[in-house]
Parts: sequence; C-alpha cells; structure tokens
Amino acid sequence: MDSTDLWAGLPTLDEPPAPVWDAPVPLAGPRKLAPFPTASLPGWLREFVAAVAEETQTPVDLAGCIALSVLATAAGGRAVVQVRGHWREPTNLYVVVSLPPANRKSAVFGLLTDPLYEAEQQLRTLTQPAIVEAEMTARLAKEAADKATAKAASASADERDDLVSTAIALAQTADSVSVPAKPQLLADDTTAETVTSRMAEQGGRISVMSAEGDIFDIIAGRYSGKPNMGVFLKGHAGDRLKVDRQTREEYIEHPALTMGLCVQPQVLDDIGRQDGFKGRGLLGRFLYSVPESLVGRRKIEPDPIPEQVMETYRRHVLDLTLFLAEWTDPALVQLTPEAVAALKAFQARVEPMLEARGGIMGQIGDWGGKLVGATARMAALLHLAEHLTKGHMVPVAEATMRDAIALAEYFISHSLAAFDSMGADRIVERARTVLEVLHAHGWREVSKRDLMVKLSRSEFRTANDLDPVLALLEDHGYVRAQAVQRSGGRGRPPSPRYLIHPRLTDPTA
Repeated sequence: MDSTDLWAGLPTLDEPPAPVWDAPVPLAGPRKLAPFPTASLPGWLREFVAAVAEETQTPVDLAGCIALSVLATAAGGRAVVQVRGHWREPTNLYVVVSLPPANRKSAVFGLLTDPLYEAEQQLRTLTQPAIVEAEMTARLAKEAADKATAKAASASADERDDLVSTAIALAQTADSVSVPAKPQLLADDTTAETVTSRMAEQGGRISVMSAEGDIFDIIAGRYSGKPNMGVFLKGHAGDRLKVDRQTREEYIEHPALTMGLCVQPQVLDDIGRQDGFKGRGLLGRFLYSVPESLVGRRKIEPDPIPEQVMETYRRHVLDLTLFLAEWTDPALVQLTPEAVAALKAFQARVEPMLEARGGIMGQIGDWGGKLVGATARMAALLHLAEHLTKGHMVPVAEATMRDAIALAEYFISHSLAAFDSMGADRIVERARTVLEVLHAHGWREVSKRDLMVKLSRSEFRTANDLDPVLALLEDHGYVRAQAVQRSGGRGRPPSPRYLIHPRLTDPTA
C-alpha cells in the first residue's frame, strides 16, 4: 500500500477542516399586532368608536383607546373595583396611542372628549351657588376676625384678655371656612406642579388628555432640568401624595390621575433613550397602542357619524360623569365569582409570560406585572359604561371580564411593539444591523475591531455596545467566537475574532 494513501482525504496543516454549522435560528421578526377588539365595548360606545373611526378615517384603535380614557376620566377617583381579599384597584388608566402626523388625532380627541367638557360646565353651574355662599362666608368671617383683632390691639389692659380670646376664636372660624374649587375634569396646563394642585383641589382626581406628546418632555424635566415623576407614579397607583402649598400642606389620600395621550412614534423612541425614564416604573403604567396609519388609503367621502349615535354617546358620558361626581367616597364595584375565576385564569396565563428568560414579557416585567390589575380596572369601566348609574348596584359579570381580558391581550401585543421602539428589544434591532453589514462584506471571519469600523457610531458608540449583539448572534448560530491568541507582549491586546455562518454570503450553504 502506497504510503500516500494514508493521507488521502485528510486536510493538510495549511487547510484546517471547515467548521460545521447548523442552520441559524432566525431573529424575532416584526411584531404581529392584534386588531382592536371593538366587540369588547358596550354597544353604545362600540357604535360611536366605529363611527368616529369611519368619519375621521383613522384607525379604530385611536378612538377605542381614547374612549377608555374618557370612561376613566368619568370614574377615576369616584369608583374602585374589589378584586379579592384586600386587593382593590382604582378605575383610572394611563393610555397612549402612537401614530404619525396627519392622522387627525385632534379631531378624534375633540369628538370623544366634548361631553367631558360639557359635564364639567354643568358641574360648575350646579356648584356655583355653594361656591358664592362659601366665598361670602369666608369674607365676612375674615372681616369679623380683622375687626376683633384691631379692637383687641387697642383695648385697655383689663379688657384685652377677653378681646384677644374673641379675636382668636373668630380667626380660627375664618380659617376653617373652605371655599370649594370650581369643578374641573381635565387639566389644561400639565406641569407636574399644576397636575398635583388640580388633583388636590378636585378631591384627588384629574385627567390629562392630549393629542400631543409634550407631557413626556415635561415629565422628563423640560422646565426643571430633571425628571419629575412623583405625581405621575403615585397618581396611577393611588399612593398617598403630599402637597406643599404656600399657606398650608395638604395630603391627597388616594390620588387618581387619568392620562389619555396620542404621540408620534418618534416620541416613544426618544423616551427609550432618556435615562430619566428607565428604572422608575412610569413606562410600565401605560397601556400602549401602535396601530397602522391609514394615511394614503383613506376614503375621500367617508360616512358621517349618525346624529343618533353621537347623541347617545353624549348623553351616556354625561350621565355617567355627573352621577359618579356625587360620590365623595368611591363607589365600590364588585365582581361575580365567575368574573373572579376568569381573572384568576388569565393571571395564571400571564405569570409564565413574565419569566425573565424565555417569557414573552420577560423584558418588560414591570409592565406585565401590572397587567392583571389594569384588566380589573378595564372590567370595572366596561361595567360602569354598560350600567351607567346602576353599576355599583350589580357585580361585574363574567362576560364583561372576558371583554376586559380581550382588551388586555390587545394591549400585550401593542405594548410589546411599543417597548421595542423604546429600546426593550433594541439589541435585536442592532443585531439585524450587524447581519446586514456581515452580509454586505461577505466575510468568512472578522475581528470585533474591524466590524466596529463598518458600523454607525450613532448606533454603536463604543465597542461595549457590540458585545450583547454578538452574544445574541452567537446564541442564534450566526457567528462563532474564536479563542483569543495572546502573545504575552505589551501593547493593545488582540481583538476578538468571529467566524461567520456561510449562509450569510451563500443562501444555499
């Protein structure tokens, strides 16, 4: 046997064996967004939401989400839902819709919030006599106290003690007279300070409804230079809030802030880049909607909102808002046993989704951890919208809870996409960028240093930004780290090198 046959088919020292590659695991693709479940809304609200979407030629998601904020404005601070045991949820919500410009957001907001402004005006008319009486009483008491003070100051020594006692009593009486604030449902000026003051004046509740995203700039510290989130954190959870005024301190025992916002997609992206929003828990309190814009596909002559549908919406929002405004102690909304069981089953489905490694909401656990509570809130709002002035008299049915769960599942889909924009999944986005660069250059092997040269410094500012991306690509089988060969000499250490899956340059590999 020829000795050369022994070496036949074996690689030479100059040609190491080609690495064996398994098929790479694709990176997560674009999110599949769930359609807004209009069927979950009560009939009168469902009809109006659909009609608004038709007339304005906007995604039904926008009108549907703002409708939930309208209900929360009516009920927030005036109703709570008893979930089980000592677990109660307030009925205020934070909702944000992301849509590009030219989507007629202001028109949708106007149509949905008009009845709230009308209710606000009616409440002011109803309370005006009491306000005038309190103002007159306060003025007369102040004048009487001032006169008694002046008289005591000029009295002789033997009369002064009695007159001082009288002046003190009248001053205390004057100080105890409280003048009610004019009723206000929606805050116009949305700085943290004014939101806090309005809540204190309005018995612990206020609503911020805006078709712009300026509120996030204000929260981030546009005027103060630092984030001011306290009222927005506590206003969602209902945690006790201290208000420092020039003349006195006040405590809001159970603050209830509602927020219904529509922002441009760039706003969400910017929020994800601001350190002030990270780790504070504010972003986990919002329910997000990121519908597809209809611009470019809109009807030129859409159907107008039927007058009857608009009048029914107006009347029902007025009825619910004015009725609940009378409740200084929140109305208690109960759940039927069947509704409790449905919510518990949903909670059991949500819990594994929060697993940090592998759960669909593992990267947004702060948001997901509040989802069941938000579902109970939405169930209470749907229930109140269905029963209007009798919602506190009957418990929430199982069907209503399932409608709320359908809304929660919608918000899971859209909130995941929103957090992608805010950077929760930014590593995946960057990994796609790196794959494009690897494909374009056709490398079989590349050093980390050479790869950094080809990447945008706006996306990869330092080499450390590349580390989690390469780790992800290695997990998915696109690259394979090579052992670093150290020379032992001085100078800069060699850059890590990576083998590249041949499929990036040859799809048949």
